[in-house]
Amino acid sequence: MPIAFSRKDLNSTVWFSLEKGIQLFAGVFIIPKIFNTLGTIDIGKLHFVEALLGMFTPLFFLGLSAISIREMVLHPKTCEKIIGTTFTMRLLSWIILSIGILCYLIFTKNVALFSLYLILLFGYLFRLTDVFEFYFLAKKQAKFIFISKITSLIIILLLQYYGVTHHLDVLYFAKVLALDFLIQGAIYGLALLINKGFSFKKLSISISLGKQLLIMSFPLMISSGLIMLYIGIDELFLKYYFSDHANGVFGSVQYLVIGLSWTIGFAIINALYPSLAESYNQDNSTYKIKFRQLTIAMIILGLGIAVFYIIFGNYILNTYFSDQYAEAKSPLQIFCWSPLFIFMGMLYEKHVLTINKLEHEVYRFTVGCICNLILCYILIPLYYINGAALAVLISHFITNIVYPFLQLSFNHRSYFSQNKNNICTYFYLLLLLF
Repeated sequence: MPIAFSRKDLNSTVWFSLEKGIQLFAGVFIIPKIFNTLGTIDIGKLHFVEALLGMFTPLFFLGLSAISIREMVLHPKTCEKIIGTTFTMRLLSWIILSIGILCYLIFTKNVALFSLYLILLFGYLFRLTDVFEFYFLAKKQAKFIFISKITSLIIILLLQYYGVTHHLDVLYFAKVLALDFLIQGAIYGLALLINKGFSFKKLSISISLGKQLLIMSFPLMISSGLIMLYIGIDELFLKYYFSDHANGVFGSVQYLVIGLSWTIGFAIINALYPSLAESYNQDNSTYKIKFRQLTIAMIILGLGIAVFYIIFGNYILNTYFSDQYAEAKSPLQIFCWSPLFIFMGMLYEKHVLTINKLEHEVYRFTVGCICNLILCYILIPLYYINGAALAVLISHFITNIVYPFLQLSFNHRSYFSQNKNNICTYFYLLLLLF
């Protein structure tokens, strides 16, 4: 079957994938050195603060990312209004939340981690500039995203290398994380200044548009909140039952599987989503073909990541990480299967976003949170870090495979009654979300 995506779609995907590939290659050499320099305890503290602030991410960003991109694809003449309105709403949300978080930290006298929270809060402020990235995604101009992220990556790697060679503390590396988003935002701004299709003079704020965007994004905001809670549960349990050391070890596993590998599939799916949204409105049969091809590609990628870490996981930990992270070997063998399930969930999310059935995102992540909470409560005290990896993996399977399967089974029950002798065809239909 010929590839259904256009050359422009594939070029956009190549730029995205190339950036993630370079990031992966560079990260293999520098990030383990940071883990080794800081040690499991400081890494555990940084990871814990990131996880806690991450739970507020949906309120910082209001679930507007995917909605804004979709609306710019469907209504290209309103791009400047969408960007201006989205940025303003997210800035107001950041101000309110930051004041609330800082007041809580001062009131509870949480001095030990106060500086980390403050630095990472500024990181969230700088991340608001990713609204400019939405424009380049909607217009399939991924080369500008590539230039921004690679330039930022080079600067950040140099700063991280300096920190490693001079054995600087965790606050330095937290500042570097925050600076990463500031650099990217500045480059996006410069790219838009020279972009003939965009005008800063046309940037505007619309209260009515803001209300519409918030209404449309509300299910995504709720589901994003559930996702961050879902992701952060294991860190909370590990810290409660064990220590920052346990969080640091599990952080290395999550970095290898999520920080490096998972982002490749994320980049591909996001790069091709504008093409999927266009096809759904223009030709439903083409949409189905594109979705099928993308699903098959993500299955192959997910299996490839799992097999890679099963074969080379111990070698990577032995070669690039210190002995403090030796306990990560077994959980890595378990957790490496998670991208396969996550990719299927991401595809399902794009499908319900396209057909405007976002309430299913709330339902499935509610189920995921409950499952992960129960599994962490049972497995972490018994199996330590292996329990955390197993709990998250099983909850990923339930959230990203079982829920979509059951929901789509219900929607296609009439198809099943007409084709009950062909179970394989029915399963294949569900697997491809149709």
